[in-house]
Amino acid sequence: MSIPHFIGGNHITLLHNGMEYLPKLEAAIDAAQLEIYLETYIFEYDPIGINITEALKRAAHRGVAVHLLIDGFGSYNLPREIIQEMLDAGVQVLIFRKETFLFRLRRYRLRRMHRKLAVLDARIAFVGGINIIDDLRNPEALSPRFDYAVLIEGPLLIKIHSAARHLWMLVAWAHFKKRWTGQVALQPTQESYGNQRAAFVIRDNLRHRHDIERIYLNAINNARNEIIIANAYFLPGIRFRHALNNAAQRGVSVELLLQGRIEYRLQHYATHALYGDLLDAGIRIYEYNRSYLHAKVAVIDQHWATVGSSNIDPFSLLLAREANVVIDDESFASELRSSLKQAITEESVAVVRENWKAQSWLSHAINWVSYYIMYFIQSLSGYGQKNSKPNE
Repeated sequence: MSIPHFIGGNHITLLHNGMEYLPKLEAAIDAAQLEIYLETYIFEYDPIGINITEALKRAAHRGVAVHLLIDGFGSYNLPREIIQEMLDAGVQVLIFRKETFLFRLRRYRLRRMHRKLAVLDARIAFVGGINIIDDLRNPEALSPRFDYAVLIEGPLLIKIHSAARHLWMLVAWAHFKKRWTGQVALQPTQESYGNQRAAFVIRDNLRHRHDIERIYLNAINNARNEIIIANAYFLPGIRFRHALNNAAQRGVSVELLLQGRIEYRLQHYATHALYGDLLDAGIRIYEYNRSYLHAKVAVIDQHWATVGSSNIDPFSLLLAREANVVIDDESFASELRSSLKQAITEESVAVVRENWKAQSWLSHAINWVSYYIMYFIQSLSGYGQKNSKPNE
């Protein structure tokens, strides 16, 4: 079982939703003097995207080396003329697996760059689940998406900066942008900024294919008192479900905060197919309804916490490039736990086992058909092996 390498001496600040995160990101871009790495799955050219675009251009104008990496599918709607404007301003922009209008479902196309990460002057970093997008641009949005990010200062920047630079170099070489790889890398400080221990964990398709799943499983298997998981797209495989069920059966309080509103119907109904087994094991399920839930966080035993981009589904755990921070600190875990508990008690609806079992056979059939369709889509990626099937 993989155990993350924790580094002490960090100061980590929890940021609640885009209304806290995005202004701080913009301010950090404006304060940067030497270097910026920004990775995002979605970059929308809405009021938020315009602000970040202009901040990146301002940074490039004052001589900062600006590296923007966006996903070709998630950021498909970012206008090409806006990308060209950034390039003309000196912003280096790369697209991870660029998509065309004539999209074909091929295996490699399911492997996306899903990270949401920024490193500025090798001095501060942001990691989480929040994209560059205006949550309130939709008239139906009464409040921002329920999501989190963290602001990190301290020696953990060594790992985060190295990962951001490494991915940039890989994509730049793939795009024949050799001249964008020759810049001298800054060296993050090892100076202590606080007393929080944390680890940086990624998922890729080479050396770190199962790292994020394993850090979850290790924490769940060692849980003694309480597990709280909030996850937007929850479709775990057999090992993950067994770990949760076993924890509940040995007396650990297990609570899942999941998506209440229907954002993607297929994923929504596929997740519902798992409810019966989880409820039977004594796991409590709550559906968040105030807005769309986009969080990918967990708190275990009031001291272990994770915040990042990885959902607990086949696409995040088996296909996409993801990044999570794991924090072993009681004060941080307490703050995140309080926020999750408030969402559970004030903004969510509990799924009652008896009511769930009493739903019509048609409802349950739709859930299971959706589930197997999701498995079929996953199998197209080449990860349909026995030990990774979601339905085992």
